[in-house]
Amino acid sequence: MAEAAIMASDGLWQRVRGEAQRAADADPVFGKALAGTILAHDDFAAALSDLIGRRLGGSAAERARFSAFSFDAFRGSPDLIEVAGRDLQAIAIHDPAIADLLPPLLHFKGYVALQAWRVSNWLWHHDHRDAALLFQNEASNALQVSIHPAASIGSSVYLDHATGIVIGANVVIGDEVTILQNVSIGRGSELPTRSPRIGRGIYIGGGATILGDIRVGDFAKIGADALVTSDVPAGCTAVGNPARLTNCPEPASAA
Repeated sequence: MAEAAIMASDGLWQRVRGEAQRAADADPVFGKALAGTILAHDDFAAALSDLIGRRLGGSAAERARFSAFSFDAFRGSPDLIEVAGRDLQAIAIHDPAIADLLPPLLHFKGYVALQAWRVSNWLWHHDHRDAALLFQNEASNALQVSIHPAASIGSSVYLDHATGIVIGANVVIGDEVTILQNVSIGRGSELPTRSPRIGRGIYIGGGATILGDIRVGDFAKIGADALVTSDVPAGCTAVGNPARLTNCPEPASAA
């Protein structure tokens, strides 16, 4: 499993390096930045660790510390790098304005915020909880994305625009989910307090709020500014405040 993850990340890394080299050749000024952020590194893990450090750390010492934590996580769990590659490729798949991997890697703060969360989640589950919460705090301050280290998020996830996203502890999010700006997902006010479980292939529009012990079924859609506090069956669309269901498959509509 680890060997397969390394091979997959190597292929993606060679593609990213190729894009970086072509961009550097075409623009010598931009090439100086690429030399430090991409071309100076031996593999995707090192480049991504450096990028996380640059985005989260204010001082040189802070950048080095965040980079070191990230590198330890990626070396400790090579699967994290494979998932990071899937997240990057998901942007190119779902964003019609993007054809290459280099621009979202360098410039999309949602991508960096998600990878910083993956490091924090690794730290959380390896008894480094203070460091994990530090990652959450700095990602919130620097990138306007706050994801609790105890959340669970699948692969091929795209945080689009990625400003004002808040995801609470114990939220579960599946694979291939797209989340737009100003989305909140977390516990409701009912007791006992539990967090939402978001299925696979979900689209969550800007400004949506999803709260409480609820399930959003696979391939459902949550409309912009919707307030969702009850289950959304698979394939349905939830719109409005409070949310109502529309465009459901017939069995869900009948139920």
